[in-house]
Amino acid sequence: MATITQTQTTAATESAPLKLTLAYQEEIHEEYKYSAYLPVYDTETTFPPLKPFEFNDRGLVANKEKPNLLSKENAPALKVINLTPGIGTEIRGLQLSQLNDIQKDELALLIAERGVVVFRDQDFKDIGIEKQKEFGRYFGPLHIHPVGAHVKESQELHNIYLGSDNEYRNRRRGNRLTTTGYHSDVSYERQPPGITILTLLSVPPTGGDTAWESQTAAYARLSPPIQALLENLRAEHSGFPPAEGARRDGLFVRREPVKTEHPIVRVHPATGQKALFVNPGFTKRIVGLKDEESEALLKLLFHHITFGQDFQVRVKWEEGTVALWDNRVTSHTAISDYNVHVPQEGLRHGFRITTLAERPRGVNGLESRWDE
Repeated sequence: MATITQTQTTAATESAPLKLTLAYQEEIHEEYKYSAYLPVYDTETTFPPLKPFEFNDRGLVANKEKPNLLSKENAPALKVINLTPGIGTEIRGLQLSQLNDIQKDELALLIAERGVVVFRDQDFKDIGIEKQKEFGRYFGPLHIHPVGAHVKESQELHNIYLGSDNEYRNRRRGNRLTTTGYHSDVSYERQPPGITILTLLSVPPTGGDTAWESQTAAYARLSPPIQALLENLRAEHSGFPPAEGARRDGLFVRREPVKTEHPIVRVHPATGQKALFVNPGFTKRIVGLKDEESEALLKLLFHHITFGQDFQVRVKWEEGTVALWDNRVTSHTAISDYNVHVPQEGLRHGFRITTLAERPRGVNGLESRWDE
């Protein structure tokens, strides 16, 4: 099974990192339109711990009726459908790249309310890296992944890549019955992500879908006694396992890992909705409980999140699709169900722009905490 293809190290230039190790085979992609977005690793640049910052959710100033975003007067070809009753909205006939600030504010609120919003037939992947980052930065500071691959010209664009020349994303799950794994992006950060923007540059003709789960619905389904219990608890989210795994696999860790105790039930600043804030990817224990109690309760919650198909949505990628979701009210998973060694099944490649948000607050003001 192919892993990281360390075929070349590039020299420093004024615009490039000091060292870039390729995570793909160049000869396979000689005519690839999006070769500038292929995965690389900067193997020298390190970053200090993330510093606290003031965050104002753009959804707070949005018109709740969203007359600017969802008006056919502004976009005659606009078509909006809810993919399921509880999570997921699909929009056609409106270009993300053309939205003004008022429309972006309404979009932020829509994402918070619907969990994930999927835009079809977009030109977003062709507007260039700087405009892509500018769009993301409107919603919050851009996160640089501490261990993941990125695009050559920008570490803020986290690379999503699974092909015959790099199966690393699958190899990590090689001893499991499924390739799926629900998670909220880098939830171990002190101020974890709000909105994530994902676009795929190359998609298989079938397979490679993404699924999202509503953490607001997951919380609402729990019985009142369990809700009350969870509202007073924090859980530890840890970045140490992925960092240790990266080092074990010979990859570069550009920011030292952290672990943070977040409220298990958090309140969204723009909607006031309560949502579970645990995920199988990064949540390790419940603070203040004995080991057996923590394991039993997390097992219940993880099973609830993973198998609650009546509050999940599965999205098929098409050419020009961009998905935006709110990590504060959802968890998600890629579905790697296609054979990367069969050319007809294609390559799954894209990039993710992740924006950081507020320090999580729970019920009755319960806040995240950590050791300095």
